[in-house]
Amino acid sequence: MFQWILNNIATIIICLVLIAIVAAIIVSMVKKKKAGKSMVCSCGNCKSCPMSGSCHSK
Repeated sequence: MFQWILNNIATIIICLVLIAIVAAIIVSMVKKKKAGKSMVCSCGNCKSCPMSGSCHSK
């Protein structure tokens, strides 16, 4: 078992890094959602955006 871990340590580390990145993205999305920000709109000036009616509820 220990030899298998040593033989595959690079793959294990890469998988752990990818899992951490995905988790950070999900946490960021949840924080934005709780703050009331749109997940789609990131332009900062929604008055001139043609999609402002669909991504912001009134």
